[in-house]
Amino acid sequence: MASERDIDDLPRNKANYTALTPLWFLERAATVFPNRKSLIHGSVEYTWHQTYRRCRQLASALTKNSVTFGSTVAVIAPNVPAMYEAHFGIPMSGAVINAVNVRLNAQTIAFLLGHGSASIVMVDQEYFPLAEEALKVWESNSKGNFNAPLLIVIADKNCDPTPVQYALEKGPIEYEKFVETGDPDFTWKAPEDEWQTIALGYTSGTTASPKGVVLHHRGAYIMAMSNAVIWSMPEGAVYLWTLPLFHCNGWCFVWTLAAICGTNICLRQVTAKAVYSAIAHLGVTHFSAAPVVLNTIVNAPKEETILPLPRLVHVSTAGASPPPSVLAAMSQRGFRVLHTYGLSETYGPSTLCTWKPEWDLLPLDIQARLQARQGVRYVGLEHLDVVSTNDMKPVPADGKTIGEIVFRGNIVMKGYLKNPKANEEAFAGGWYHSGDLAVKHPDGYIEIKDRSKDIIISGGENISSVEVENILYLHPAILEVSVVARPDAQWGESPCAFVTLKPDLKDTDQRKLADDIINFSRSKMPKFWVPKSVVFGPLPKTATGKIQKHLLRTKAKEMGPMKKSRL
Repeated sequence: MASERDIDDLPRNKANYTALTPLWFLERAATVFPNRKSLIHGSVEYTWHQTYRRCRQLASALTKNSVTFGSTVAVIAPNVPAMYEAHFGIPMSGAVINAVNVRLNAQTIAFLLGHGSASIVMVDQEYFPLAEEALKVWESNSKGNFNAPLLIVIADKNCDPTPVQYALEKGPIEYEKFVETGDPDFTWKAPEDEWQTIALGYTSGTTASPKGVVLHHRGAYIMAMSNAVIWSMPEGAVYLWTLPLFHCNGWCFVWTLAAICGTNICLRQVTAKAVYSAIAHLGVTHFSAAPVVLNTIVNAPKEETILPLPRLVHVSTAGASPPPSVLAAMSQRGFRVLHTYGLSETYGPSTLCTWKPEWDLLPLDIQARLQARQGVRYVGLEHLDVVSTNDMKPVPADGKTIGEIVFRGNIVMKGYLKNPKANEEAFAGGWYHSGDLAVKHPDGYIEIKDRSKDIIISGGENISSVEVENILYLHPAILEVSVVARPDAQWGESPCAFVTLKPDLKDTDQRKLADDIINFSRSKMPKFWVPKSVVFGPLPKTATGKIQKHLLRTKAKEMGPMKKSRL
């Protein structure tokens, strides 16, 4: 077979080819809008000119401390300016940023730091004791082969300085002092190869050690641009950081905001009151959040809200399937919600439920149901499908046949760090396997039915825990709900609902309320879907608001099998 030939033999050269990287977005923002606010965090404010200089200073300071190509710099911090700056300053030095989930325990963080070979650890003042403990665990596990990383503590002017004073007594350098050692006119180097790693993140590791997700500059660039395109984000948008920056690098919006020369509003702690306040007083136009945050916003007490909203506020949600009832409630309050779906391995959200104008004519409940689907691929993703778990063939677009969601394209990770076995499984057949089970509707939109491990198999019938949850969210007493499998003497497994009640119902007779929820379920769903047991209490969550179903499954198992019933 003859090799394919282009119409010409023109080579690449410096004038017409540059490796893709989102780092150039920052330089452009500083050039085009040098005096526009780039970051606002309480009393601290920066312009794009200042942010660019500070990021170059950080890159210079890191370089002076032997950080270079192949180095990893870990950051343990909430949504503060230093975390934003790290997403540019660290890769500007040629190194890789590892943004660490602040809600992990010291043992897990010790594993991440060691596995990623962190040469420098930047830590927010609040989490210094956590980092300190993690370093001790790392050293203990290293069996005499431990090279202590340089420790930098990030002070927050909006917080009590006592933790900083405690930290500095232990020997680390304060972040601002460290940045001052750098050159604000530092000539940073863009990557020569866009396949070069820009970020390292870790999966939750609920069933084994966390896996290190490796992302490249090319994917970060494409995802950052895709975010702006699919959301129609205007130049100068004001973005509220309700989404943790340590989660998939803020779904790559950390780089998108520089691309659109917008303004970042940092939010250290996410509360409904803080969200409404920022919308009312800081001009917020966009934010991203997991469905659990949306649930908090729509159920906030009246005194914590500022309604009506002063403008239409755009919200991007992902991380779990949002209940249609929550989507409808957000819409009624003046928020326009974009439902997206993705994974750490796909740079964050990589599908979206694109809204179609003809849906505007449908009843609100049907609109919410359509909006709850995961939808179609991002503009930056080349291939998305739902395939049979038996033979990898695409499932029919009938809205019924369940298969696994698979991805292929430039916004799929490079792979898992130091884990060839996991890579072989993840990329089997030339696709990235999500582990999420879904159907494909006639219009091509996909809809998740469950994680493969969350499907409940009762008497040989598959029950989607997500579908049961969506119905239960219609019950007026339920604030949050998660449904998992509980051992069942008759059926093998049966649905068990873990429920958090709305605040004003906490003193209600729970036995009567459980019976009411079960009766409500009988009127709304197939008989074998109905939860046989209801457990009240707060739901365990990850740092990104995902309900930790593995903990609930363990709890349901410990409760013992349900006895035979006629249900």
